[in-house]
Amino acid sequence: MPPTSILKDISKLKHPNSRKTKQAAKKAKRFNNRTKIKIGHAIKSNVMGERFAWFTDKLEQFGEQPCLTPSQFTQVIEQYLNRFSDELETINLKQSISKNRTNQHASRLAVIKMSMEREKGEFEGAGIELIDLCDPQKYKQFISWDGDSINLQHFKLDRIGRKYLQKLDESTKMDE
Repeated sequence: MPPTSILKDISKLKHPNSRKTKQAAKKAKRFNNRTKIKIGHAIKSNVMGERFAWFTDKLEQFGEQPCLTPSQFTQVIEQYLNRFSDELETINLKQSISKNRTNQHASRLAVIKMSMEREKGEFEGAGIELIDLCDPQKYKQFISWDGDSINLQHFKLDRIGRKYLQKLDESTKMDE
């Protein structure tokens, strides 16, 4: 909703093609575009916040470590990629029970499959945008994260892919 000043200006205008009407329309359009951009940034930070919250929950199983090994990080990412497997099984079970329910959860099923395929493709290709938890400094910063999606902008995100983790694992084995 545009500010009241823009709405007042629009209500005072008389001719639809006047110079002042075009100015007011331009202000309203600029305001709408600005709010769309803000909403887009908020949605992206919420999605990243949910992803990072999932990772913080899974990192509790490793206890007090300075950082994750590449093989541990690969295991955690694979768990992340398969996080919807239980939900997919329940949807398939519900669909197999009755012929009338085959399309009952079709939209949710499509969303899950699309996101899983996209994330697996990213992990196998260029990489998923995450914090490199094999780096001790970034791992410590991530562990101390308070869970607020506003503070995500302070993290340096990297593209973490399977090839990167394999190379890192090989180099750590050579060092030992």
